[in-house]
Amino acid sequence: MPYFKKINFRIIINLLGILLLLNSLFMLLCVPISLYFEEDAYKGILYAGLVTAVAGLTAYLSTRKANKNVGKREGYLIVGLGWISMAFFGSLPYLFVMPQLSAEVQQINNINLTNAVFETVSGYSTTGASILQDIEIMPKGLLFWRSLTHWIGGMGIIVLTIAILPLLGIGGMQLFVAEAPGISADKLHPRITDTAKRLWLIYMAFTVIEFILLKIFGMGWYDAANHAFSTLSTGGFSTKNASIAHWNDNPAVQYIIILFMFLAGTNFVLNYYIFKRKFKKVFSNQEFLFYVGIIIVLTMISTTIVHLYADPGNTTITHPGVGFNYLGERYFELEEAFRHSLFSIISVITTTGFVSADFSQWTPFLTIIFFAMMFMGGSAGSTSGGVKIVRHVILMKNSYSEFKRLIHSRAVIPVRYNNKAIEPKIVFNVLAFFMIYMLIFIFGSIILSFLDSGLDPDINEFASTLSVTASSLGNVGPALGKYSPVNNYAGMTDSAKWFSAFLMLLGRLELFTILILFTPAFWKK
Repeated sequence: MPYFKKINFRIIINLLGILLLLNSLFMLLCVPISLYFEEDAYKGILYAGLVTAVAGLTAYLSTRKANKNVGKREGYLIVGLGWISMAFFGSLPYLFVMPQLSAEVQQINNINLTNAVFETVSGYSTTGASILQDIEIMPKGLLFWRSLTHWIGGMGIIVLTIAILPLLGIGGMQLFVAEAPGISADKLHPRITDTAKRLWLIYMAFTVIEFILLKIFGMGWYDAANHAFSTLSTGGFSTKNASIAHWNDNPAVQYIIILFMFLAGTNFVLNYYIFKRKFKKVFSNQEFLFYVGIIIVLTMISTTIVHLYADPGNTTITHPGVGFNYLGERYFELEEAFRHSLFSIISVITTTGFVSADFSQWTPFLTIIFFAMMFMGGSAGSTSGGVKIVRHVILMKNSYSEFKRLIHSRAVIPVRYNNKAIEPKIVFNVLAFFMIYMLIFIFGSIILSFLDSGLDPDINEFASTLSVTASSLGNVGPALGKYSPVNNYAGMTDSAKWFSAFLMLLGRLELFTILILFTPAFWKK
């Protein structure tokens, strides 16, 4: 029996209107930036903000007397439709600004509807995959909006919304459940709105601190703001064509970004405990220990290989710190090998996607490791994408428990996490998530290979397709092959870009939030 009549569509439209109003406010924040740099692009950004505001205000006012009850179905629809509507309205600044630019800029950075939506979805989903072939010739106001989409999507604009919903008389628990990343059920406060406020306060505090540090150590205020937005959201958009490799002669900048990528990939509940100096809770968390441990181990392996075997001449990104061995061959000096290894590993694990070196050229062994890390993800409750480390921990613990159960068939052997037995339904959820994730990766790779490469017999397309699917689904950004860290996604076919954008959205919302909308059970009583 269809359930359409039972779904409160008026409250859905009402909250979508609020989301668009908030989105328009963020757009209008970019107008003063454009005016400061004396750009004509401010007109396009202003028009986009006004159109978004009118659409949001119309949706809100026409349903302001709606029943304020938000159930599970409404929660999932608001989140899913909210992200889709933000993606389309968020692309308006690109579409309105581009006609104002010179023919040369338009030819280099061809932004049609497909490219605008792709760039916007990549921004909101904090993927960081870009179609811009020359970033530095774009208007600074538009690039500021580009970075801001990262920051909005990082913690989730819907979490921001539920922090102010009590002012409107609307409860927000169902929205938070659908939006909050990961499977962590930890809360900082019993009231969901207070939790959202604390999360955003931590998020904003880290952003401000990173901005100040980057400014002190050599970045201009504009670059510092953009990169702070991109780092804390684990997004990866940069204002420079070479990404963070632009500052290869300034190690302090790269180490600052490394620190904040690490913090952004950490559960924000643990970041809250760091603020409260409850370090015992942080260092007793198994996911955090695994997170730190795998970064240390992989950094040691990568540093050794990069220092001894990687040739800086193989990459198009310059490295001012390279040395020469007794044969006159170029090599990475130890500190630079360590810095680029640590930077690249944290960037991929946290799905930030910043680039300081082309890791796809660091021997096939390391290339495979980096490909595997695309399936890792940061901590649950962080702004990173991917499978999330806690799921890998639970999978490994459950697999080990299966060996025990084979020997002790009558024993009840629960899976333990942080010294507590995990409910079987959580283990089943993790198993289902991982299975669906891998199925989507497999079938997504097949579909993307056809959409992007067609029947091209070139076997080199294989690595590109697999890595783009993994990167899009995991919200990583850079891929391998022709979409390596020193390239972009401009060469993809339009159909492949739309499908890749869908994968980004699917991964950002943890699969179930979107997939549940396609199940018959969702629409039946």
